[in-house]
Amino acid sequence: MKKILNISIVILTTILFTSCSNNKSSNTSRLTGLSFNDPKNGNYIKNGSFESQTPLGMVLVEGGSFTMGQVQDDVMFDWNTTPKKMHVRPFFMDETEVTNSEYSLYVQYTKDVFSPSEEKYKHIYNSVLPDTLVWRKSLGNTDILTQNYFRHPAYAEYPVVGVTWLQANEYCKWRTNVVNLKKLIDKGHIKNIFELDSTRNFFDTDRFLSDSDNLFKKIDGKERDTTIYKRGVRIRRGKGQAKPGKDAFQGRKITQADGILQQKYRLPTEAEWEFAAKAVAENREYNNIRGRKKYAWNGKYTRSKDKRYRGDQLANFKQGKGAYSGLPGWSSDGSDIPIEIKSYPPNAFGLYDMSGNVAEWVADIYRPIIDNEANDFNYFRGNIFTKKLINKEGKVVIVGDDIAVEYDTLPNGSIRPKQLPGAIKYIPITKSDATFRTNFSKSDNLNISDGDLNSSRFYEDDQDRFASRPSMYNSPKNPTRVTDANSGAEVITVDAKKRSTLISDQTRVYKGGSWADREYWLDPAQRRYLPEYMATNFIGFRCVTDKLGPMEYRKKTNAVRSR
Repeated sequence: MKKILNISIVILTTILFTSCSNNKSSNTSRLTGLSFNDPKNGNYIKNGSFESQTPLGMVLVEGGSFTMGQVQDDVMFDWNTTPKKMHVRPFFMDETEVTNSEYSLYVQYTKDVFSPSEEKYKHIYNSVLPDTLVWRKSLGNTDILTQNYFRHPAYAEYPVVGVTWLQANEYCKWRTNVVNLKKLIDKGHIKNIFELDSTRNFFDTDRFLSDSDNLFKKIDGKERDTTIYKRGVRIRRGKGQAKPGKDAFQGRKITQADGILQQKYRLPTEAEWEFAAKAVAENREYNNIRGRKKYAWNGKYTRSKDKRYRGDQLANFKQGKGAYSGLPGWSSDGSDIPIEIKSYPPNAFGLYDMSGNVAEWVADIYRPIIDNEANDFNYFRGNIFTKKLINKEGKVVIVGDDIAVEYDTLPNGSIRPKQLPGAIKYIPITKSDATFRTNFSKSDNLNISDGDLNSSRFYEDDQDRFASRPSMYNSPKNPTRVTDANSGAEVITVDAKKRSTLISDQTRVYKGGSWADREYWLDPAQRRYLPEYMATNFIGFRCVTDKLGPMEYRKKTNAVRSR
């Protein structure tokens, strides 16, 4: 017994020594010998303790290869969903669509920070409100939904609709900022500004990293409040270095390298959304995929085969003319409009309503053909590469402080800020920024290889001459607002020329069937489009955020996956 005890002590000592050695080596540069986070060696930063965690309300979608494109017959004859092999990186995705209650939080927060009673903010609040008039019908009694769907508690957990692509995109930016603000408060890095009656402080993640000294201001907006950002990352003090005072800033400022802040939320790309909806993981056996999925669930029917729920519909969709739900007392899908989230079983990734309920905005600009020769790795069309605007003093330029807030008037008459007051001003990269680049050559890549100079029959033109040519996609020009000379009123001038398509650089893809769609559109491969400034009563959205580090948490298995 004593011998066994001695052996155990030796083994434990060896493990502890090895562990200490590993910890020591992890804080020392493997190639130079300098130690990290050490005042004797310059306090150079290294944080190796990052552990990826699933964000609130999301599930992990493990990346991989899949066949993007249609499974069913092309009854629309538009030939825009031809199969192609794609690879998608891992990401986190909302398990449900964003609900009325969650979007209402965004609306309330925006009203609190940018009060519409102030002249300089009057357009900001209105720009985030969903369009409740999408429920109106010329020959229908639907005003009850116009008045209640967004705000009444009966619909709190229903997917938000009446939201444009532009609004959904802004929600993702706001969510990034609020999640990071809450993290910093919970970890004690900044004071709880909600309790300080300082909610009017606009928090922006990028500005927090670049210009935190001027981020937090007092209520009047004129004086910087240095007490809110009270503690950064703890550092070792050098020998003889005085301890900071009780009210002084502690440690050093947080950087991106510390891994504290959440990655940006965004809309999913079309490839990501389709990959997540198809969830081919449940069709895998070893390294093969058995067949192709017609819906978000396995099988070729819309009704459940489970003994307990046999015959129940697996999604909320329109089954025929005037058949939005089914017979009274024996409803086919349980709802004649969008239904409460999680009312139907999730797919193999744990995602709800990837077929049916509401269709969903994705990030991509619409084009009829996805050219898999252009990029088969994390495909996305919609990149506009930007950079921070830097002033003569080498500091970032702040919207609303250093330059005026710019507003866009959309074709439907809505007015929206290009960037919110308090955010860092971003501008497109210049031609010189892309000099000697082999991976991109310009800032605006919306129409690259499909609508730009090199993809047209006028490829020998110079840029000026090409700009005067008819565009490849002869879509309507955006209406312009002019002031009437006689009345002084603003008049919207609509493009009256003959046009052949609605495809433009302001046209976005939406995916998935909805409560108002027939079964054909439940196929995750189907794709439709709408101008980014328009909203409907059947399109919602959900967010994604990138996963950093390894693709998955668990070890691989040879068995067929079942979830």
